[in-house]
Amino acid sequence: MSNLETVVSEIVDEMRQRTDRGEVARYIPELARVDPGHFGLAVIGADGTVAAAGDCDVPFSIQSISKVFTLTLALGMVGDKLWRRVGREPSGSPFNSVVQLEYERGIPRNPFINAGAIAVTDLILSGHQPREALGEILRFMQFLAQDATITIDEAVAASEQRTGFRNVALANYMKSFEVIDNPVEYTLGVYFHHCAISMTCRQLAVAGRFLAHSGRDPSTGLSVVQAERAKRINAVMLTCGHYDGSGEFAYRVGLPGKSGVGGGILAVAPGRASIAVWAPGLDAAGNSHLGRIALERLTKRLGWSIFGE
Repeated sequence: MSNLETVVSEIVDEMRQRTDRGEVARYIPELARVDPGHFGLAVIGADGTVAAAGDCDVPFSIQSISKVFTLTLALGMVGDKLWRRVGREPSGSPFNSVVQLEYERGIPRNPFINAGAIAVTDLILSGHQPREALGEILRFMQFLAQDATITIDEAVAASEQRTGFRNVALANYMKSFEVIDNPVEYTLGVYFHHCAISMTCRQLAVAGRFLAHSGRDPSTGLSVVQAERAKRINAVMLTCGHYDGSGEFAYRVGLPGKSGVGGGILAVAPGRASIAVWAPGLDAAGNSHLGRIALERLTKRLGWSIFGE
C-alpha cells in the first residue's frame, strides 16, 4: 500500500469514529433525509493513482460545488467580460445574503455565493432554452468525470424549487438591476437543477483534475482551459470557495476548494492531486464539518498545503 493510500485509509477510519458530525442541511427537505453517518474520500494523484475509501462510491448532491464548473463554462463562453456582472472578492456574509446585494447595487460579490452563481447561470442560459443550457452543463460534468452515467437528482431539484424563496428574491433583485437577462424562472430552474447534480467522491475527484494540472486532464492530455484561467479559478476557490468560512479553510487546509451544502468538498493540490470528500453534516457556515477536518489532516500529513509544509 502506498503512503497516499495509507493516509487516506487512516483518515477515513478516524472520521468514522468521530461523533461530532455537524448538522445536515435541513432547509432543503431532500437533503435533510441524508444519513449524517456517511463519509467518503477520494484522491487522484498526478500519475493517475487513486486512493479512495469509505463511502467514496455513494452518489450525493454536489450542490454549490457545481458552481466551479458553471464558472469554467461561462468563462469559456464570454471570457473576462463575466467579471462585469460578478465580483471576485470574499463575501464575509452568508451564502444567501440579500443585504450585501442591496448594498452593492445588484452585483454579487463572487461567483460562488448563491447570487453570483445565479448570475453565472444566466450567462450560460443566454441564447439557449433552459433544457439546452442544463444539458450543456451536465454533458460538461460527464466529460470531465469521464462518466456518462452522472445525472441530476430530480427529487432534490424539485425540493429546492419548492423551498428556494431566498434564491427567488436574490434573482428578482438582480433582475431589477439588469444583472439577470433571462426570465427569472428560467434562470432559477437551470440553477436549481445543476446544484442537484449527483456524483460520487471518485467521480468528482476525476472531474476536478484539470484544475490541479494547469487546465489539462493528465489522463488524456486534453486542455480543458488555459493554464492562466485554471490558476484564476483556483484563486477564487481559495478566497471564496467556502462562503464566510473561506478564511478558516485556507488557514487550516491551505488548498483551493469548493464546498456544497450536500456535504461535499472538492479540493485542489496544484500539480499534485484532485481531492473529493463527502460528509453530510455541516458547520455553522454551511461547510462539511468532518470534510474540512479530514482535508486538514490530509494536507498536514502529506505536506500539500500551498503555503508550504
